[in-house]
Order: sequence, then C-alpha cells, then structure tokens
Amino acid sequence: MDFLSIASGSSGNCSFVSSDNTSLLVDVGISKKKIQDGLKSIDRDFNDINGILITHEHIDHTRGLGVISRNYNIPIYATYDTCEEIGNISSLGEFDQSLLVPIEPDKPFDIGDIHVEAHSIWHDAADPVCYTFKNNDYKISVATDMGDYDDYIVNALKDSDVLLVEANHDVRMLQVGSYPYHLKQRILGKRGHLSNDKSGQLIKDILNDHIKAIFLGHLSKENNYPELAYETVKLTLMDNPYTDDVRDFNLQVADRNACGPLINLI
Repeated sequence: MDFLSIASGSSGNCSFVSSDNTSLLVDVGISKKKIQDGLKSIDRDFNDINGILITHEHIDHTRGLGVISRNYNIPIYATYDTCEEIGNISSLGEFDQSLLVPIEPDKPFDIGDIHVEAHSIWHDAADPVCYTFKNNDYKISVATDMGDYDDYIVNALKDSDVLLVEANHDVRMLQVGSYPYHLKQRILGKRGHLSNDKSGQLIKDILNDHIKAIFLGHLSKENNYPELAYETVKLTLMDNPYTDDVRDFNLQVADRNACGPLINLI
C-alpha cells in the first residue's frame, strides 16, 4: 500500500491511499489543480482514482468536489447525512449527485481490493467519520477533525502501519489568540479539534512496533506551529515500550500546502 498527504491544514485537506490495483482520495478540500499536481508527482492522475472518501462536509474537506465531479465520474463515499449536506453546498456548483454513495459507520465495505472502515468521531458536522484502509495485512488510518477520542477510536486506529492524525492547535496559543470567545470554545470543545497534547496522547495509545510513519495533520495556521506540534507530540511519545528514539516512528508534520513523502508499505 502507498500513502501520500497532498495537503493537510485548517484551510484544506487531501490524502492519497492506494494498493496495487486501487487508488483512493480522502477528502478533496483543495483545488483540483493542487490535487492534480500532487498526483502527478507520483505518476498518477484523476483517471487512476477509484473513489473519493469524504470525512465530513466542511469546505476544507470538500472544496474541490464539484469541479472534480464535473470532470471525472468518480464515486464519492460519505455517510448518509454527509451526502445530504454535500448536496446543499451551493459553492460546489451543479454536479451529478448520483455519484454520491452513502455509507454507514462501523459497516465495512470494499473499493476494489482495499477494505474500508468508517468510524464515528466527535465534530460539529452532520455525521463525521475517520477512515481506516486495509490491504495485504497493511493498515492506513486518516483521523482528523475530532474534539476528543475514546476507547472506540483507539480500537479503530490501533495496529496502523501509517497514521495521519490531527494536531490542530496549541491550547495556550488558542487561549491568548485573537479568535472570538465562542470560536475558542468551539475548538476546545468535544466537537472541535484535537490539541497537540491530545494528539500526542492518542498516538501514544495506538503505538505499535511496526508503525512506519506518523503524520501530524490539520494544523491551524493561527494557533499552532509545525515545530511546536512536532516537539509536543515527540515529548509525549518519549516514554513508550517500543523504542528509545521516537525518530523510529518516522514522526513528521504534514504540510498544509505541499505533498509529503510517499510512504510505500512493502
């Protein structure tokens, strides 16, 4: 399996997951051109994509959906309520809504030779989910936009070989920053976003001895710094049963505007 973070940040998100025979996009919250450029960097294009999986309807996860759908007949997978909300986003323009394929959390399905599971998360959207992808005993997980987590999420994400998990904000930066009080409370709440500290705790709870890469994603431009997110999570992971050097986990921050490294699981 392969994984590529094409972009990940509070302004737009898109990831690529593939097996030998199937290629998927997780969220398309950036422009068609930026996604196209990301795919081109690994010698792929939209004609190779077998499905688009949407975590929730917010525009930083759906921005490119309309134009992509008008140019390519790619099935779009999302929960029932998310599909309904996508159909009401006027900024996406007109597109063939028969491409929308409703799914349900905790009811696995296959796209080609990739086994997909959607898991419910806490966020202020209609019916948001995170996703796990399995093929040939490998597992890739994409989990962002969740205000908190519990044992259900830990069990869903455990045994991952590659993980993209949210590290949205530094709590202190958010508290003293310029956001209005109601927005700060929304972000800090259970239906908001994971802080750097909570991200580190979640990752520590799902560490294993075979993980190949951990990406910190969906960073806030206003309330976080890549270096701060990295160091906060790194410090949390120092005390673990697997290694004395957290660099063995290949911990890195997903870029908000550019592709990360292609992770190949073989």
